[in-house]
Amino acid sequence: MAKVVLKKKIDTQTTALSEVKSYARKIWLAGLGAYAKVGNEGGEYFKELVKSGQDIESKSKKVVVEQLDAANSQIDQVRRSVSGVSRVVEVQLDKVEKAFDTRVASALNRIGIASKHDVETLSAKLEELTALLERVARKP
Repeated sequence: MAKVVLKKKIDTQTTALSEVKSYARKIWLAGLGAYAKVGNEGGEYFKELVKSGQDIESKSKKVVVEQLDAANSQIDQVRRSVSGVSRVVEVQLDKVEKAFDTRVASALNRIGIASKHDVETLSAKLEELTALLERVARKP
């Protein structure tokens, strides 16, 4: 009985080894076939690949240009919107600044501090008086 088991093991190993050899030979033959086919048809196949590459490149460039134009258009729209908003903000800031100036001037006037206009008026009158005094002082 021991001999039968041993023979069965050897037969299994031999069959597996022959299958591996057969498969390795098929791989080798496939490689040789591919090499021969490329050698025979390689030039034409290369030209087809180049043509396909050129077609894809031109289509890709077209898509990129379209997307770039769309992005630039959106940027222009946003720029116009921001420009319009900035003008509105400037107008509103001017209004707020004028209202603030008016309220501060009113508060300063209530506590007795002269405004810029009052100081300018007094300065003009002082200059007139100084000029008048200088003329009077020269007449003797």
